[in-house]
Formats: sequence, structure tokens, C-alpha cells
Amino acid sequence: MEKSLQKKYIPMTETTYYTLLSVIQARHGYAIMQFVSRITEERIKLGTGTLYTMVGRLTADKLIAIVENESGKKTYQITELGMELLWLETSRLESQLKDGKQVLEEKTHG
Repeated sequence: MEKSLQKKYIPMTETTYYTLLSVIQARHGYAIMQFVSRITEERIKLGTGTLYTMVGRLTADKLIAIVENESGKKTYQITELGMELLWLETSRLESQLKDGKQVLEEKTHG
């Protein structure tokens, strides 16, 4: 993976992270918006402008690809490169959470 791409996406915005999660399974734009809203318990609601700007960037950077489907709607699916970045970001977030919990527990109980 190119270091420039890693530098561009790590740390990842929440909207990018959840969009990549949503296209682990091929989805069209409205389905992506629904998935993100549902999984975040409506904390994140993607607007169409935000979504399609981001999808364009993720497609251009080859993190997601347009895939064919029966309905004729444009659907998107994560690529190997996108999956690699998603795993890197998930690991980074796990480390951040672990560190935060450790410091908070020491402060609270120590």
C-alpha cells in the first residue's frame, strides 16, 4: 500500500469509516445511508451530497469499486485495498480505546 494513501486516510473520518463498513456487502447509495444510520443508532446521518462526494473520492482512490447488479442501480463494494485500510483503522481505534480506558481507570481507581 502506498504511504501517501495511508497518510490520506489514517486517521479516518467517522463517515469514511462507516461508509467502508457499509460496502463490505455491495450496496447502492440509499442503502449505504440506511446502513450507516442504523449501525450508529442515527448518530450519523449521511446526506446525499456528503455520500456521493465521498464515494467519488473512495472510488478514485480504489478503496471501493462500482459493481454490477440486477436492478440497474449503481452499487459499491469495498476493494482489497479498502479492506486493508479499514483493518488498519480498526486496529488504530482499538489501541486508542485501550489506552483511554487504561488512563481513565488509573485516574478513577488509582
